[in-house]
Amino acid sequence: MTDTHPPFGKFFLPGPTEVRPEVLQAMVRPVIGHRGPAMRDLLGGMATDLGALFGTSRPVYVSTSSATGLMEAAIVNLASRGVLALVCGAFGDRFRKIAERCGRPVDVLRVEPGEPNLPAALRARLAAEPGRFDLVTVVHSETSTGVLNPVAEIAAAVREFEDVLLAVDGVTSVGGVPIRFDAWGADFLLTGSQKALALPPGLALGVASERALERARRMEARSYYFDLLDFERRAREHQTPNTPAVSLFYALAHQVARIGEEGLDVRFARHRDMAARTAAWVDGISADLAAPFGILAREGYRSPTVTAVTLPDGVAGSEVVRALAGRGWTIATGYGDLRDRCVRIGHMGDHTAEELGALLDELRQVLSAALAGRPSHEGVAR
Repeated sequence: MTDTHPPFGKFFLPGPTEVRPEVLQAMVRPVIGHRGPAMRDLLGGMATDLGALFGTSRPVYVSTSSATGLMEAAIVNLASRGVLALVCGAFGDRFRKIAERCGRPVDVLRVEPGEPNLPAALRARLAAEPGRFDLVTVVHSETSTGVLNPVAEIAAAVREFEDVLLAVDGVTSVGGVPIRFDAWGADFLLTGSQKALALPPGLALGVASERALERARRMEARSYYFDLLDFERRAREHQTPNTPAVSLFYALAHQVARIGEEGLDVRFARHRDMAARTAAWVDGISADLAAPFGILAREGYRSPTVTAVTLPDGVAGSEVVRALAGRGWTIATGYGDLRDRCVRIGHMGDHTAEELGALLDELRQVLSAALAGRPSHEGVAR
């Protein structure tokens, strides 16, 4: 059979991201017994590298689930009195939806798309309603808007309030942005395999503080599959609480070794460079095409892994994505209500600045053609 897949470097979704062929090939190995020494060796061999990704000396859990599973774990293990969900986009709101479905009282502290959640507003809300909330949730890198929330500052604000814990969605930050779980003083932080780690979908990874585990010990209905105490106990044995997707674990071990060889500082710098190049490109086409393209996320709070590019009136995100796909390139529309107001570029994982540059050249041509075909009566002001 002829391989018709395009060469690596043309798939820039903000998740799932493109996976290098050698990472996929790493999965083509015989299955092993997941309760034997081979599994202990596999997990034990990557423990140090996983800890470095999370900035922690604590055990890192690996769950055969999507990241949403560990979001649910945060809610059912850590929340009893009430959840305050910090929302700056669709995935912050997912924490709210999970809490509602799991029967936990929940309220939101919401900002407009493109704006970050800031610690001052959080501090004021917790102070105004003492004792109401025992868990705050936040997304570090909000995939729907390209906002990077100041988690270190948010964690410091949370720690001012006794018995309030912080759970962090790091789905598009772990592997692309420095994570300092221990130094921040967060209580639970999770990610998924299919984003900045540049792995196939199907795994979630997380780490819990001792405060989180103490809270879980007091929770009578904390889930069976997503019991953090089981994850902690098994992780310390280099095991998993449930049957693992062994083939995906092979890919994980291969990829964390590759990331270690690249060096985390180098990897993070590469992501920052790609984000900066994208921002400069947006400024350039705005001037060259005389149209108000922009970046949805406020300057100073932009994710190094995903950029949401706002479009002039009369240029629809879905049409731009479709035209680019016809040229063999993949990006995403805006998310939800932002579908046609934006396009989103996932410059994360194993992509390079050179590959990104080739994408942006193609996208410039698509946008130029879209502007040329826009009805003349449509304005461009936002």
